[in-house]
Amino acid sequence: MKICLIAGEVSGDALGASLMQDLQQKFGDVEFCGVGGDAMAEQGLVSIFPMRDLSVMGVLEVVPRLPLILRRIKQATELVRREKPDLLITIDSPDFCFRVAKALKDQGGDLPKMVHYVAPTVWAWRPERAAKVASLYDAILCLFPMEPAYFENEGMKACFIGHPAVAKWQDGHKAHDIRADLKIPQGHKIIGFLPGSRMSELNRVGPILREALAKYAEEEQRGLNIIALTLPHLSRETRYLLQGFKARIHIIDDQKLKWSCFDAMDGAVAASGTVGLELGIADVPHLIGYKVNFLTYRLVRSKITTNYAHLVNILQGKEVVPEFIQENCKAEPIAAAFKQVMQDSTQQKAAFSQIREMLASDRQNMKAADFIASEVMAA
Repeated sequence: MKICLIAGEVSGDALGASLMQDLQQKFGDVEFCGVGGDAMAEQGLVSIFPMRDLSVMGVLEVVPRLPLILRRIKQATELVRREKPDLLITIDSPDFCFRVAKALKDQGGDLPKMVHYVAPTVWAWRPERAAKVASLYDAILCLFPMEPAYFENEGMKACFIGHPAVAKWQDGHKAHDIRADLKIPQGHKIIGFLPGSRMSELNRVGPILREALAKYAEEEQRGLNIIALTLPHLSRETRYLLQGFKARIHIIDDQKLKWSCFDAMDGAVAASGTVGLELGIADVPHLIGYKVNFLTYRLVRSKITTNYAHLVNILQGKEVVPEFIQENCKAEPIAAAFKQVMQDSTQQKAAFSQIREMLASDRQNMKAADFIASEVMAA
């Protein structure tokens, strides 16, 4: 069986790698092709171009890279036509993946079965996308329990498979004793610094979070440690950003240690994104900040139908995790709020427990493979 997978982000790469393992277990002899990162490469995928070419956020931020992105869409489409896989699985990165799917549909002819993994958040932003997705794909895999109904109402097969972060937390947070590895004495506080997975986030949000954390550190006694979780290609810039910080700095760019790092953290400041939900699942008290180009924000804001950015807040229907978005993303209020979070995290931890229960699903990726086998390939 030949399966083509396309992922455009680090989080999608991790999902793809896990799914590849279970597809092999389900279908036996499988040949993979497509686009992915290091994790999918470890499972045997040879990416036709670097996945980082697709990692860009924001309407205006895309513009200078548009020629490259259009070229990558053409390459991905040509790959599917050339390799003629039995199944195409696109993973998250909807702006790129949906364009590949549409290009294939527009060209017509024999097409593979097509599945999208990670439903777009139609319940939060642009609900009309559910009909668009249903016109492009045979089925969709959803990470949140309320999502399948949106797509089933459009005549599409959909399955809630649970959120991978819950399984990763259960499996991975005790893998290493990070405190012992880093020789951090018991009783010394560990704060996470997570400035984003894109260079644009590191440049725009990172300095604000750094300044806020520095203000918090001024009031701390000795023994404060900062674990900065980042990616290999951002490691040098992250280290530079934290130069001169009055605490012990530990730069961790190995994603296999992420959940063990979460386990060691007493609290964290983070750029808004998937990592916020991951911190919640890992029971780490935290807050988030985010800032994009002003015009990008104005273009996007009118399409958003939720009051919150953080998934825990959206699912709870209230602000449990403090959010500092756009003009509110400033160091002083972030520092003050973080101090409060560190003093009393009772409400956050109660919400995090509910979220873990809500998003749990046994055998998550095997459930995805089972659904693909029985509902997609057998149809």
